[in-house]
Amino acid sequence: MNNQISRRRFCALVGATALYVTPASAFSTGQAEAVINNVVAEINRIISSGKSESAMIRDFEGVFGRYADTGRIGNLVLGPPARSASQSQRTAFANAFRSYMAKKYGRRFREFIGGQVVLDSAKAVKSFYEVKTTAHLAGVAPFEVVFVVADKNGLFIDMKIEGISLVKAERSEIGAMLDQRNGDLDRMIADLKSGR
Repeated sequence: MNNQISRRRFCALVGATALYVTPASAFSTGQAEAVINNVVAEINRIISSGKSESAMIRDFEGVFGRYADTGRIGNLVLGPPARSASQSQRTAFANAFRSYMAKKYGRRFREFIGGQVVLDSAKAVKSFYEVKTTAHLAGVAPFEVVFVVADKNGLFIDMKIEGISLVKAERSEIGAMLDQRNGDLDRMIADLKSGR
């Protein structure tokens, strides 16, 4: 059970900081692998930086902000309510979600010091690329993390931890939060921003 929690926390940390990569005009398997290799290197650097928790949170949020297609991930995580939300609500949610992820998992960063993500392989699958990596944590058996990179624009669109989609897991969490607020999206956005 502890191993399972550690795995989820570690991979959510990775997802919180690297959920999307810079777009490319003509994308290939090699480019997908190179982009994820760069993302993994940055994640490993931050984990081993020795910085304070608050500084690491800022670094991870900065990485997410630079590499994330926050509109796309926001719509995916919000799910069906995104269709009835206004453009300004979708934008506000995407920004609040970025901060939420950094804060939610940033407080657990110290658990992952000494951990490392190693890139294994990449392959084309339909309209996207799967880039397989292995996460190594102290005291936990290595486990697979698959980054899903879109072929159309080179954006990282999901991450699968031993077959479980991070986007789907967070969609369930966000859906429960929205239900607790009687479907009031603006209230949930405000609460995400304030850390409630």
